[in-house]
Amino acid sequence: MLERLRAARANEDGFTLIELLIVVVILGVLAGVVVFAVQAFNGDGKAAACNADWKSVETANEAFYAKTGGYAASPAALKTAGYLKDEPSTGNGYTIAITAGVVTATGACTH
Repeated sequence: MLERLRAARANEDGFTLIELLIVVVILGVLAGVVVFAVQAFNGDGKAAACNADWKSVETANEAFYAKTGGYAASPAALKTAGYLKDEPSTGNGYTIAITAGVVTATGACTH
């Protein structure tokens, strides 16, 4: 019986080193494609976040003007006055500022 098992296993072939290397290379190429595709979505997300923050600051600045008759000096002033819950984050690749009553954004915004 032991000799039957040895004879049956003698005909079995495994993967060669070349076949395994080809599979690893294909998986590496697929992983690279996925990484670049995800980075494109990340840029779109930053642009959307910037546009949303810009619109929030603009709306809060207009509400501040309607209530006080003057524009806020900065998003921090809008937060202090209670018109914004939080200031827009500056670590996301964009900056939102208020200059002479006009809300401006630099960086990832596309508005």
